[in-house]
Amino acid sequence: MRLFQADPAVPHHTRPSSALTSFVDEVYATLSRLFAYVAALALLVTLGNHLWKQLPDATAMAAPAAAGWSLERRPTPAFAVSRLDPRDKTEVYEVFRHPEGGRKDVFRWTDAEGTQAAELAIYRPGGETIGPAITEVAARLDQSGVRELEAAGVIDSKFGSLTLLRPVQRDGGRACLGFLKQVDAPDLRISGWTCQGAGLPAQRAAITCMLNRLTLLAAGNDPSLARLFAHAELRRADCITSGAPALSADRVTGSENPRLRGAL
Repeated sequence: MRLFQADPAVPHHTRPSSALTSFVDEVYATLSRLFAYVAALALLVTLGNHLWKQLPDATAMAAPAAAGWSLERRPTPAFAVSRLDPRDKTEVYEVFRHPEGGRKDVFRWTDAEGTQAAELAIYRPGGETIGPAITEVAARLDQSGVRELEAAGVIDSKFGSLTLLRPVQRDGGRACLGFLKQVDAPDLRISGWTCQGAGLPAQRAAITCMLNRLTLLAAGNDPSLARLFAHAELRRADCITSGAPALSADRVTGSENPRLRGAL
């Protein structure tokens, strides 16, 4: 009787195991690429969101100065400008508030014909974005916002030196003079303009007189503001004597200096 010896069983799982391993590797590679795509997409979304948030800051120069500001209905006056003559017409006094905490106290005067002739603004910023001071002065001098300003020297006042600005001269335009004073402590900006007076010397004297007549009524909870006006009162002069320095014509503070700086 012939015996048949069975051959050793050949394992059949080698090929399927290799196929399974290759499949798992493909899955891992696909998931890795997918994660890389998702990470890249998330990075692009984050970058785009960041750039979008930065867009308002980049366009702040072109935004209207009054954006976000509202006129207070029944304001509590914080400042006053004394009148030289009791018969003078009372100025318009308005207070504007910003949701971020800023406050603007604005005085406006008109001439005999009802045309606005002068303006004074005291700006105490809060958390809002602060635009360039020169741009604000230019917008007040010309609400169309197309006129450029040029340096017109400096003058002294009870708050210290003021920077003077005037529109680039054009035929037929009204001759006005703007001014600007930035105070660091407290954070305060004093600016405005005047068209009163025939010529720059008279307008310089009018600005000095305007600020000498500016007084503080209520400092609120800001002791640094009270100190600023207390120290300023020690430097205050009456409007007759304050006009003398404004009429000087030296190289530094003269009414015709310095055109070489060009438009601002």
